[in-house]
Amino acid sequence: MVTDPIADLIIRLQNASRRGYETTTVPASGLKRRLLQLLQGEGFVGPIEEVQERGHPALRVRLRYVGGERPMITGMQRISKPGRRVYVGKQEIPKVRNGLGVAILSTSKGLMTDQESRRAGLGGEVLCSVW
Repeated sequence: MVTDPIADLIIRLQNASRRGYETTTVPASGLKRRLLQLLQGEGFVGPIEEVQERGHPALRVRLRYVGGERPMITGMQRISKPGRRVYVGKQEIPKVRNGLGVAILSTSKGLMTDQESRRAGLGGEVLCSVW
């Protein structure tokens, strides 16, 4: 059992990309699916497909690399953790690496990137940052 599914997803993506794997598989959930869709929209990961792994639903994520060797995801950080939640208002939404990275927020309208959240004028819980 995993107590922090987002941290588990982050670690799986980081480990797989550092090892140069083409794909990685993570247990499926709606939250992980949406988070991966946001990362796909920002160009950090490739296509996502739903598969069965040992009888359980899973998501297979194709990792992207620059020049065939350097991972697109150079870093990921879990911001809001189960022991310490981090909430921000619409004025305090963080910029990751001066706009080169992306912060993922959980808002009242669902998961959004920092740019989408600023455009919508919504604050929320800062789940993680990716660069």
